[in-house]
Formats: sequence, structure tokens, C-alpha cells
Amino acid sequence: MTTATVRPATQLRSPTGQLQATFAPTRGMLGVSLRHRGDELLGLRGIPLLHPWANRLDVELPESPLIARDEHGLPIHGLIAPSWQVFASTSWVLGAQLDFAGELLRFFPYPHRLVVRADVGARTLTVRTTLTAGEAGPVPVSFGFHPYLRLPGALRSTWRVEVPPMEHLELDDRMLPTGASQFEPGESFTLGSRTFDDGYAAVARGARFALSGAGRRIVLRFDAGYPFAQLYAPPDDDVICFEPMTAPTNALVSGDGLTWVKPGSSYTATFSISVS
Repeated sequence: MTTATVRPATQLRSPTGQLQATFAPTRGMLGVSLRHRGDELLGLRGIPLLHPWANRLDVELPESPLIARDEHGLPIHGLIAPSWQVFASTSWVLGAQLDFAGELLRFFPYPHRLVVRADVGARTLTVRTTLTAGEAGPVPVSFGFHPYLRLPGALRSTWRVEVPPMEHLELDDRMLPTGASQFEPGESFTLGSRTFDDGYAAVARGARFALSGAGRRIVLRFDAGYPFAQLYAPPDDDVICFEPMTAPTNALVSGDGLTWVKPGSSYTATFSISVS
């Protein structure tokens, strides 16, 4: 049995060395780098894990350095988690866990364990996350990831974007879902000057989001467990985010689309990023 340890950052490499990913367990299992043939494919904010909720939450929480807030003062993107413990590490795989207990329960009163496994294949990074509920009671599942993708060597205005068919969620002036939605077919378009901060539901298992340009194509696939998404492309940063989410924004308050895990049971969600 491997003894759990704390490590500042771990770099993973594909067998050919063309794809490299780096994760930082001491920074909440942040994905800090994804390189393809030496080029960085992530913005400065990397691939943050959003846990125990993704996006905004319409609830009062105590002021804390563990909580970030949006322009309306709403808690956003979960807790800034402490160090994770690494239990498995090779040149191509990293496994780490977080025991969600103690002080963290002030903000999310559901004891559980979260395990993230990242592995790098020939041209694909796969991230698998498993939430296991404690014995005290059921746990709501509302985590997600926020990959800040970029295309080195290509102007943002020329990026080609592909999104699958989904339900587009209507948002209010605080960017919270109203309960209304509209089906949108899959689309392929040049990003140009378009911006996004949009929520989606009914994302099919295996759905693919793609970004291409300058001779490179990045595909983010919702392999399993992520039926919701956020598409984010700000005007002031050359990144685009296809965010896999286990529940829609504010699900912990609204209950919409929220899954509960029974005591001792688990929920697993997986996404992958392939580069060619």
C-alpha cells in the first residue's frame, strides 16, 4: 500500500513526450500546464477544479479566504481547497485525494472523500473524479472543471469552435438560471469577436467540444458524468473554456438537475482533452 504524501507539482508525460501535463496537489489539484510539442495550451489560470460547487451560488456564506466571490458578491467556483494527498504517481499518471472534513464543513456540511486521477496517453489527457459519500448522510454532487484553453500561434479572432447540440439555459442579471431553456443544435463557427458566459444542459455522454487553428486541433470530450456545461470566452483574455459540470449553476440552492450520493456510495465523472 502506497503512503499518501504531499507534493508541490507533478509533471506527466505521454509515451512519445509530445504531450505533457502538470498538476499541483498543493493548490487544490490545479492543472497548471498542458503542453503539446512544447507549446502551452492553457491560459494563466490553468484547469481549476470547482468543488463543492461550480459557478455561482445564491446563498449566504461566511467571509473566508477559502471563498471567491463574483461582481455581485455571490460565492463562485467552490472552495479554494487545501493540499491534496498523493497516493499514486508515475511518469504518466497522478492520483490524489481530499478528505472533505473539519473546517471545510462550515461551508459545505457533507463529509466525503474526493479522488482525482489524471493520466496522459499518446495525445490525450484524461481526468477522472470520484466523490464518495461519508456514512453521515447523502452528499449532493455539483463539482466541475474550468479548462482555460488557448491556441498558440493563432489570433483569437481566427479560432474555429465546435459545440454539440445542447439546451441553452436562460440566465438572470446575476448569471443564475431562471429555469427556462431553449434547444440549440450543434454549431461550428469562427470565434471572431464573440464572447460567452453561457450555461447549458442536456449535454450528451461523449459530447465533444473542439478548438482548432494554426495547424492544431484540441477536443474536450465529456466522457461520462457531466450532463451540464458552461461556455466561457471573455473579451479581455485569449482563452476559451468548455467547462464540464455535474450540475447546473446554483443547483445546491435550486435543486435543479442535482444528484445525491447515498452514504458509502460514489459518483464518478470523466473528461478528456485530446490534441492533434
